[in-house]
Amino acid sequence: MSSPVVSVRGLGKQYQLGAALRHDTLRDHISHAVKRLVGGKKESRKTDGEDFIWALKDVSFDIGRGEVVGIVGRNGAGKSTLLKILSQITEPSTGEVRVRGRVASLLEVGTGFHPELTGRENIFLNGAILGMTRAEIRKSFDEIVAFAEVEKFLDTPVKRYSSGMYVRLAFAVAAHLEPEVLVVDEVLAVGDAAFRKKCMGKMGEVASLGRTVLLVSHNMGAITSLCDRGLVVDHGRIVFDGPAHTAVQAYNSSQSAAGTGQSEEGVIYTLPRDSALLRKSAITKLEMLDAEGNPKPHLATGESVALRITFYLSAPAPRCGVEIMFSTSEGGRLLVIATDPQSGFPLNLEEGFHAVECVIEKLPLGAGDFFISGALTIPYEEFLARWANLGQLSVASGDVYDSGCVVTTDHSIIVTDHRWRVVAARREGEPE
Repeated sequence: MSSPVVSVRGLGKQYQLGAALRHDTLRDHISHAVKRLVGGKKESRKTDGEDFIWALKDVSFDIGRGEVVGIVGRNGAGKSTLLKILSQITEPSTGEVRVRGRVASLLEVGTGFHPELTGRENIFLNGAILGMTRAEIRKSFDEIVAFAEVEKFLDTPVKRYSSGMYVRLAFAVAAHLEPEVLVVDEVLAVGDAAFRKKCMGKMGEVASLGRTVLLVSHNMGAITSLCDRGLVVDHGRIVFDGPAHTAVQAYNSSQSAAGTGQSEEGVIYTLPRDSALLRKSAITKLEMLDAEGNPKPHLATGESVALRITFYLSAPAPRCGVEIMFSTSEGGRLLVIATDPQSGFPLNLEEGFHAVECVIEKLPLGAGDFFISGALTIPYEEFLARWANLGQLSVASGDVYDSGCVVTTDHSIIVTDHRWRVVAARREGEPE
């Protein structure tokens, strides 16, 4: 590799558990300085006790010019912390990071935008933060607006934008202002499928121009199709660094080994009651049941199954949606089922625990091992809980056609009920 664009050595980030985030004012800093001058007692900081946790520990890697790198890992693994440090939003506790060139980041809805300013003003503000001149920003301005599809709202304060509009404009700004490094978190999950596809295409275009892209996503299909290289993060450490498709397989295998597979009680996934994720909306349990509501630990192609999804909402959600996605071990998306207005099953729920069931009359998956991911959404707007790997589903051979013919493991990935019939043949040109 030639001189790396991103170089990370011994990186670590430590947080205090239960500590409230504090943003000191200038007055606070002056006050602290005066106290130190007059001999005030310096606050002691415990570094290796139970009150602290390492979000990242001893992370080292290099990324070259033009590389597209996917970063995968379960919730809380340290992925977002890593991107925030690379984007100079958060300072590391140990180690060093060197980034050569301008970095454009899209980490969460609202990052880098001033809510009181209009879309037009925020474009110029973000360009200035990246170190661009007004002339350089004007050069890309029309292309940014066209890509974001917000022409009608360009002179409206962005605080009145929907989450989807916010992200469209933020991504357009980040991708078009010619950064040397483009950093994108799972925030692209917000928005419709057409715009997500356009964003993926744009990231590929950015990479083809010799710029570097870092992408965090729970969409394994996006990682394998867009990225050349993958980093797997687990408990704050890089546990795998190699080809993207191998990284996805390593991540999925680790999830199964961690005990998120099927149990004899038909439970595929359970979130511990003391999990920190329960401070916000999250899927807490996924079960397989038969027609009578009994646990169904084993499943075959063509069988009927009810998926019961239990989840927690940290606030009332009058338009909540539940989504379940089936994918291959390589991350290829096979099937998504969801509750939303189009399916005729919208949800209007209060804060607290809830459960819904989805009945699949004939499972269309062929025999083999598949992975299940889930999300809580407000349809077409935002994710309450992003895509998360819920576990592995093993499907045995079955008779999906009720013909006595069992579909074997080497038949196909997707199987659908259908019928054949013999019809009279005719030659070309013959009358009907």
